[in-house]
Amino acid sequence: MDRNKTIELIKTKVPFAFEKGKQTIYSDTDYLLLGLIIEAITGMKQDEYVEKEIYKLLGLKDTMYTPLQKGRQKNEIAATEIYGTTRGHRRDYPSIRTDVLQGEVHDEKGFYAMGGIAGHAGLFSTVNDLGILTQVILNHGGYGDIKLFNKNVIDQFIKPSDFDASFGLGWRRAGDNDMPALFGSYASNLAVGHTGWVGTATVIDPYHDLSIVLLTNKKHSENYGNDPFPLEKFKGDDFITGQYGGIVTLIYEAFLEND
Repeated sequence: MDRNKTIELIKTKVPFAFEKGKQTIYSDTDYLLLGLIIEAITGMKQDEYVEKEIYKLLGLKDTMYTPLQKGRQKNEIAATEIYGTTRGHRRDYPSIRTDVLQGEVHDEKGFYAMGGIAGHAGLFSTVNDLGILTQVILNHGGYGDIKLFNKNVIDQFIKPSDFDASFGLGWRRAGDNDMPALFGSYASNLAVGHTGWVGTATVIDPYHDLSIVLLTNKKHSENYGNDPFPLEKFKGDDFITGQYGGIVTLIYEAFLEND
């Protein structure tokens, strides 16, 4: 539960699950490493760098890490779990959070091990701000007079993995309808996106010049799982909003009907 110790352990003790270039998997550890690489290159903490060099330049007001430490109030932010991270009081560990989670990163590694600032979790935002960030992607790296990167960078990050076409670098890809649970039924094969465990989803589709941002707090509902892994199951997961693809499909249908 110490960020500096965590960083040292990640750099020196975490083994690779696979050799480089052998397989593609989803990994929180890789996102953590990416954040630490940013810090090593820039000499700034990750939150300071992205807020100064990206969010401020774009005029974003509501995109930040650790919002409660930056003047925001809990009632401005959606709650993300009723009983802390206890899964309905059925899980316990040292310093476990038991109150309603609101305004602090839900992810345990992000909260405890990284002090709320991590490459894989901890960012708070709003639909308006995320609309600008998704437009940066649709604009091939810029917004208004601000140019953050060029199309070659985007192409590198969204190209399909050699081992799984549903993976890019940091993005999931619609591909040949490989992920309907996120991208729904109508996304083009150029669409990229990502989900968040507590109930968020983003789809960016250059072919249709369309971005969709879904911000829910589906985990802020009764937990009805059983030990061990099904403890992650919540009633909100069964809502149509909690299944992402159904809402994404409805939005595509509305725009395609208008066309």
